Amino acid sequence: MGASLPIFCLGSVLFPGTSVSLHIFEDRYRAMMRHLLDKADHERVFGIVAIREGYEVGESAVQSAHRVGCEVLLTHVEEHEDGGYDVQARAARRVRLDAMVSSADFMWAQVEYLPELDGPDAEDAATRAHAVFEAYRALLRTFSLDSTVVDVPTEPLPLSYALAATAVLTLRDRQDLLEAPDAATRLRQFSRVLVLEMQAMQAIPSLPAVEVARTSWSPN
Repeated sequence: MGASLPIFCLGSVLFPGTSVSLHIFEDRYRAMMRHLLDKADHERVFGIVAIREGYEVGESAVQSAHRVGCEVLLTHVEEHEDGGYDVQARAARRVRLDAMVSSADFMWAQVEYLPELDGPDAEDAATRAHAVFEAYRALLRTFSLDSTVVDVPTEPLPLSYALAATAVLTLRDRQDLLEAPDAATRLRQFSRVLVLEMQAMQAIPSLPAVEVARTSWSPN
């Protein structure tokens, strides 16, 4: 099953269950918000994909974007006198961009909704990933840091997204996790990446190189 969605290109990766705050000031995204605000609350959906090359700001800043992202729902909108917006949105499910659609005002794409599967041996992968994550949190505490998530789900699928959204990882690693075909694969990939990160932190003691500041995961 597919759909046509307005597309927002972002400098970070979202996962289902992730909330994001956006400051809207460019004309193309202002036009997108006006389009969405003309719809009923439950129909205010659009797609967010991570930028592969380029930057968020500027007419030609985004040179290319990843094909797999998320459908998100607007949950809060604050309009400013200058025509800009501060909005909050929540990622609901994964989508793959199949074709871009021409529009004078903002970007559209034909998208396909991706299946959400547990995959083989998902429970074992979940147990392993949770243990690795707890070891990672313990290591972060040695730097006086910690994850903002205290409790994470136990079911493999929501756990795979919660861990991926919470850990401090590179955009490339996060995109790979988003594109994983099922929860078991995502959890195993997560464990491998996080073990390597911990080994690097212990070999050369330093703070993690990147921060995940624009998004947050919530079980609600």
